[in-house]
Order: sequence, then C-alpha cells, then structure tokens
Amino acid sequence: MEALIPNIMVQNVQNTLDFYCDLLNFEVIDTNTTSGLLDWAFVQRDAVGLMFQEEKSLKAEYPIFNNNPIGGALTFYIRVQNIHTLFAPIQGKSWMLKPLHTTSYGILEFAMKDINGHVLTFSETPKTPARF
Repeated sequence: MEALIPNIMVQNVQNTLDFYCDLLNFEVIDTNTTSGLLDWAFVQRDAVGLMFQEEKSLKAEYPIFNNNPIGGALTFYIRVQNIHTLFAPIQGKSWMLKPLHTTSYGILEFAMKDINGHVLTFSETPKTPARF
C-alpha cells in the first residue's frame, strides 16, 4: 500500500474547493467536469490528499450510498507541523468544534467542521512522542 486518499461526498465541489484552498491552503491537483458542472476534484497539501465528489455523482457511481447523508459518521485526523500557523486564521470561526488544546495523551490538536459537515481534527505530535 502506498497511500490512503478519501473520496468525500459533498454538496458542491467548487464551494468545497474554495473552503479547502482558501482557508487551509490545499492545492487543486485535478478536476473533472460533467455536463459543464464540476463534479469531482483532488486536492493536496504536503502529503495529505483528499478527493471531493458531488453527491449525485457519487451516489450514481455507488448506489450503496443512496440513503447516506453528506457528512457521515467519521472524522479525518490529520497530523501537521506548525499547528499554531494553521490554527491562527481559523480561531474563533463558526466551524470550530474544539479549540487548540493539549490532549490527555500529550498531543496538541484542534477540531473543526468543513462546509459539508465533515469533522477535521488537526494534531501536532510533540518532539517527544506520547506513548499510545
């Protein structure tokens, strides 16, 4: 195995790209347009890649998702360096779920939701890693 890149169901791919690129500094790597509408995109920042697929398009491809809402019951746990730099422009925004804090196991992290309701938890491992 080489990588895990989730393909995430979203309401609007362009709005999702704007959120991830403008707020979190992801870069658009590839997109797909069907019938003039953006229905899929791949973004990346450093070693983290995410794909976004419009709800109708994803449900057409995988009918098993027909009864699933956008957002799901999962979180994306993303390890970062320089968490304070990432947190600064997000601090105090309405999508913040957990402010920047040190967990009971010694990891610095914060959590937010994206514009589709997906939970993103960003963490920075201290120089002396916590024991799990």
